[in-house]
Amino acid sequence: MVATQSFLTLPELRRAAKRSLPPEVWDYVSGGAESETTLRRNRRALQHYQFRPRVLRDVHDIDLSTSFLGIPLRLPVMIAPMGSMYLVHPEGDVALARAAAQVGSVHWLSTMTHSAPEDVAAAAEGRVIFQLYFRGDNAWAEELIRRIEAAGFRALALTVDSAMYGRRERDLERRYDPRGVGNRVLNVPLDRGLRQTKLSWADVEWLKKTTHLPLILKGIQCAEDARLAAEHEVAAVYVSNHGGRQLDHAPASIEILAECVEAVAGRAEVIVDSGFQRGTDVLKALALGARAVCVGKLAAWGLGAAGAEGAARTLEILATELRVAMANCGVRRLTELTPALVRRVCDCR
Repeated sequence: MVATQSFLTLPELRRAAKRSLPPEVWDYVSGGAESETTLRRNRRALQHYQFRPRVLRDVHDIDLSTSFLGIPLRLPVMIAPMGSMYLVHPEGDVALARAAAQVGSVHWLSTMTHSAPEDVAAAAEGRVIFQLYFRGDNAWAEELIRRIEAAGFRALALTVDSAMYGRRERDLERRYDPRGVGNRVLNVPLDRGLRQTKLSWADVEWLKKTTHLPLILKGIQCAEDARLAAEHEVAAVYVSNHGGRQLDHAPASIEILAECVEAVAGRAEVIVDSGFQRGTDVLKALALGARAVCVGKLAAWGLGAAGAEGAARTLEILATELRVAMANCGVRRLTELTPALVRRVCDCR
């Protein structure tokens, strides 16, 4: 086993993962849709936000704790749902769930998993949320929902930004389709487009009636839909462009976060992902109103570098970076954060 304490920075973990993973798996995990404009925009947009630090604030005792839908979090970062994680490490989602539990966080399990939901929930010590790709009919969905309810999942997230599978040209040029590799445990058909293209707000209402779990909409990308989600009384709005993997030229999540928070107006919790890779990134999102941030590629790189311990080490370093950033901005508690901490600038050099 790699001595994960030897990793002192997040770039070290990323480089270790790139050395360890086959090139096609690295590209699957790290790439984006078509020209990868959205992928790059996610990172560049974060650079357009700078801090307005306060000083002389007595920051010797920093507290990162918060909660999401009543689940206590020791840090405001969760592991985003990702498909086919067994390609990155043999234990896949089980390892990621174990890492999340180790640091007091939450793992989100994708429908596109190769691990039994029951095994993932056990490894996560119950700190797990299910991400639903609505692929079959209502009977298929209800059977799956009953299974995750029985396994102890804490919430259900409907994916709403994937009407069709994004054209990920790194995979296409390698003639590599990770969806067709191995056997998924949830009997998900490969032609994901059929039901996903037909989803409407009526399906949101059906899900609310079908499950007792809090309902989350994942993939909100504008204020109008954030407002509609709140009007449909979902528990949480998940602002995301799927890590730049679905629609090329989509808005960066950080750029639309504040408008979505304003549109929700406290009627649901708001979380965000897509491009967040440093503690300072997380702090910017929290200042703009996110309850917590989910990380995908970053967690997958940690998994590829050193399994569950590598993913846990990734979250530990991220927490350290966040703690340092908070101290140097004069912030002791997440409840002290407001949009006044950041300002948007054109020159991000």
